Amino acid sequence: MAGYKPAAIQTYPVLGEKITQDTLYWNNYKTPVQIKEFGAVSKVDFSPQPPYNYAVTASSRIHIYGRYSQEPIKTFSRFKDTAYCATFRQDGRLLVAGSEDGGVQLFDISGRAPLRQFEGHTKAVHTVDFTADKYHVVSGADDYTVKLWDIPNSKEILTFKEHSDYVRCGCASKLNPDLFVTGSYDHTVKMFDTRTNKSVISVEHGQPVEGVLLFPSGGLLASAGGRYVKIWDMLKGGQLLVSLKNHHKTVTCLYLSSSGQRLLSGSLDRKVKVYSTTSYKVVHSFDYAASILSLALAHEDETIVVGMTNGILSVKHRKSEAKKDSLPRRRRPAYRTFIKGKNYMKQRDDILINRPSKKHLELYDRDLKNFRISKALDRVLEPSCTVKTPEITVSIIKELNRRGVLANALAGRDEKEISRVLNFLIRNLSQPRFAPVLINAAEIIIDIYLPVIGQSPVVDKKFLLLQGLVEKEIDYQRELLETLGMMDMLFATMTRKESTSVLQHTSDGFLENKKVES
Repeated sequence: MAGYKPAAIQTYPVLGEKITQDTLYWNNYKTPVQIKEFGAVSKVDFSPQPPYNYAVTASSRIHIYGRYSQEPIKTFSRFKDTAYCATFRQDGRLLVAGSEDGGVQLFDISGRAPLRQFEGHTKAVHTVDFTADKYHVVSGADDYTVKLWDIPNSKEILTFKEHSDYVRCGCASKLNPDLFVTGSYDHTVKMFDTRTNKSVISVEHGQPVEGVLLFPSGGLLASAGGRYVKIWDMLKGGQLLVSLKNHHKTVTCLYLSSSGQRLLSGSLDRKVKVYSTTSYKVVHSFDYAASILSLALAHEDETIVVGMTNGILSVKHRKSEAKKDSLPRRRRPAYRTFIKGKNYMKQRDDILINRPSKKHLELYDRDLKNFRISKALDRVLEPSCTVKTPEITVSIIKELNRRGVLANALAGRDEKEISRVLNFLIRNLSQPRFAPVLINAAEIIIDIYLPVIGQSPVVDKKFLLLQGLVEKEIDYQRELLETLGMMDMLFATMTRKESTSVLQHTSDGFLENKKVES
């Protein structure tokens, strides 16, 4: 033991996504449940009250789903044409919907027939919402108008005609019943005040606006359009705070987490981005199979629902915390057993003897110490090692190569053993952190087993695959070296020449400072 130095296991940087609290939080969902709707899912909205059912608008139907049900518990289909949006009232008892024929209908969740019908729009209604007082409805349509409706009287109260293109999104303030916001394809987002009969704030988004979201406090507004998500400070008259460009295609929807600390955006690039509302940086991302049109979160973020263009509704439920099995508690030594002798004070004549801790060698180190090189290689080629800690396998291969016995450890193997070696090399050869060591090992295997090729179809297939990977990796490195050489030449020619100053006499007899390039 005293004369043997354990093999040095090289540590490599961890590749892949950095694990953060947001990663753990947003990955804590079960496998998504997929529900097929009749058409593209244009709107999803959760009820603010228990049991937190959600409404899904697709084609000419509005389905009400329970949080854990895969079949609709209620369906509203009293529409002449396609329904585009549906929103719950704050108490969860009423639902307002807009359709392509320009109609706005009010439903009672306990019934099926519309309670109220508001007629005034001449084209499709794409956004509806309840005001904070629960007695008025705001709607925006493709006829460029925004209307305010009175629920008890079923009458139109106000009409705003300030937009010059389709009004496709909007939301009402949760605090002030007189304020609401709309977004239009004329690239503007406007905040209206019913007390002034006109917009009080107007901001230019720069692209057709697909979604708006007013923060609960009413001080911040988020708008989505094109590839941008923009945050506006409404307390400063609509001043732009930050412009986020993290999607590759049009952003279609926005939603705020239950805590208000995270902003979610869905896009046609099939991704949902999660932003921090303090730093406005992306802290997490979800991938989906199709372009996203709508998304919604349940109370306490327990469920996330995403609607896509292919009619698929993806529903993810948060995992419940696993309950620990109640095992009989084993009796342990008393506390005084552990502190026995801890209070003893060392005297002047006492001699303190430290017992050296015994160091145990790993199994592969024991084999290397006893020159069992093939056995050491076999131990680190076990699946438990190659999958979880491949750096240990690579380090032992590197140590055997340093000792000059790697060829001896690889030689004389049967079909099963050589297949295990080939599988490891094929899986990890293309990784840059392992490539320098494994390419050398692959060349040694090719030199050893090339004369006996053709005896096993399984080994032959893996052998040819490994040979192709080695050749491809060598070609990549050669191309990288050529590229590096060209870049060095470019950098050498782009270096600026140093200039020096000299004093010269002018025709007037004065000294003039001139720069001469050297």
